[in-house]
Amino acid sequence: MSSCPSASAQGGCHSNAATFNQLQASKVAHHPCYSLSGHHRFARMHLAVAPACNLQCNYCNRKYDCSNESRPGVVSELVTPQQAVAKARQVAKAIPQLSVVGIAGPGDPLANIGRTFQTLELMRQQLPDIRLCLSTNGLMLPDVVDRLVEVGVDHVTVTLNALDADIAAQIYAWAWYQGDRYQGREAGELLLARQEEGIRKLTERGVLVKINSVLIPGINDQHMLAISEQVKSWGTFVHNIMPLIARPEHGTVFGLAGQPEPDAAMVADIRQQCGAVMPQMSHCKQCRADAIGMLGEDRSSAFPLSAIPAQAEPYLPLMHQRAQIHASLASQGESEEPEACLVAVASSQGNLIDQHFGHADRFHIYSLSAAGVISVGERFTPRFCQDPAECETDNSEDRLTALLALLADMQAVFCARIGHQPWQALEQAGIEPQVTGAWQSVNGTLQQWWQQRQQAVTGQSQGAA
Repeated sequence: MSSCPSASAQGGCHSNAATFNQLQASKVAHHPCYSLSGHHRFARMHLAVAPACNLQCNYCNRKYDCSNESRPGVVSELVTPQQAVAKARQVAKAIPQLSVVGIAGPGDPLANIGRTFQTLELMRQQLPDIRLCLSTNGLMLPDVVDRLVEVGVDHVTVTLNALDADIAAQIYAWAWYQGDRYQGREAGELLLARQEEGIRKLTERGVLVKINSVLIPGINDQHMLAISEQVKSWGTFVHNIMPLIARPEHGTVFGLAGQPEPDAAMVADIRQQCGAVMPQMSHCKQCRADAIGMLGEDRSSAFPLSAIPAQAEPYLPLMHQRAQIHASLASQGESEEPEACLVAVASSQGNLIDQHFGHADRFHIYSLSAAGVISVGERFTPRFCQDPAECETDNSEDRLTALLALLADMQAVFCARIGHQPWQALEQAGIEPQVTGAWQSVNGTLQQWWQQRQQAVTGQSQGAA
């Protein structure tokens, strides 16, 4: 029986009893690892900057400089934060469908906090249109939630394999926390408490949290429904139940001990049970920690460090080209117009136009065409002002210039309020400032504006004729 009886147009695999809400579906539409409809249209990239781990899982054996295995924890090349960002720029040019860049290992990103956050900060500065995500075991998660939100990570995957410390003790050999090594039930209790705290903090801050669970026959297979029920109560939005990989040649504890892997029927049955509780993901490929490209089509070998150009090309022209490509991909060819009309919206969550132009540090980008109002992604921008006094400083002009360059391909900018200086600057740049939809629905306001624009264009054409 299929574990995915229905799927939303933009969301991931789920059952009729558990679906994504509209805001969740919009946020994950371009994330190939989260969205069933997005995984064959958009690409992802994993940056292998995190070699160390603070948890020893019995199903994991991290391997570096390994090109012949396709599973989590394996990479061909470890990279520095600077190399990672240079590589991401190269991939963004070669694969315009790239929408998400994440850090998933080969160890745990939060056991490598310095390297991880340096990479995320450089990515945010140099590739402002790329979504950032992170995958972690959750041990250090409670300590960094604020930093993750501040740098713009709004998708986090937490691997949670048990809710019972005795079950956890069968899955993990040890946990390393604040200079001490924990084993057995003590390690399980510590990990589970930290996972719950971190997950709750993330969801309270509006971060989308996906739960990964490795299905291990005889250990946690009867525990998955309880996990789905619990993590849903913590605010997570999708559960990804992955089959254990335990082959002897991989050298893991489970592999060498002969721990059986689940068969396809067991995986499908458990996903079906859990799907009655919350959305279930079924298209995961259990990717390498340096995977590049579409899911199921890893192109990481085509982008070795030796191929990174010595001189990086300007990114803004490429970003503007990528926006049109993403608009076309998102509309799935439903519009016959050669280019969609792109607009930017200052919105805290993407559902209401509720932010002042000068206070926004990211803009939601939408495509308007015959295909409708379609989210294209986000762009992180320098905040024009924190308060009126700062907006009057000498360097405010520099911030505004940088902001206008990032929005140069927009036809209009919608916000709750906007000052006189940026209003004039937008108009001079050929971008229409709009505040008539303040505190109103994004979709409704954009649809109405688009219809009025089309009517005006039609009237001009008829008048000219």
